[in-house]
Amino acid sequence: MGEAAAVRTGGTGMLDSFGQEVLNRAQSLELLGTAGLGRVVFTDRGMPAVQPVRFALDEHAVRFHVPSTSVLAAAARGNVLAFEADSLTPDLGEGWWVTVLGHANPHELTGGECVVRISLEVVAGRRLRVGQ
Repeated sequence: MGEAAAVRTGGTGMLDSFGQEVLNRAQSLELLGTAGLGRVVFTDRGMPAVQPVRFALDEHAVRFHVPSTSVLAAAARGNVLAFEADSLTPDLGEGWWVTVLGHANPHELTGGECVVRISLEVVAGRRLRVGQ
């Protein structure tokens, strides 16, 4: 997930090469904390896979529960995963999205579940506003 070059324009924040506002880490985490559903990106049998999850955010990680025997739990063991959450208006005229990259750490719970933590190593966010 390479960063697009950001430029400052008169009176606005930093914009990327697509004209979207580049959010700093604090802004990104604040928005991420308002979402309850996100997507985990991982590798399944050598292919990219995406799984929606309900999640919680703490100061160090994104956390979510999955079955202990799931492909996602297996993919989380010692690997780097990507996570994304967003909020966009139906007309796609305004909204935001935040991505996280980090090492994953699943922890077994009782009842056949585990909680997966993805550390907040790389956090990137963008905001789209009308007129951008």
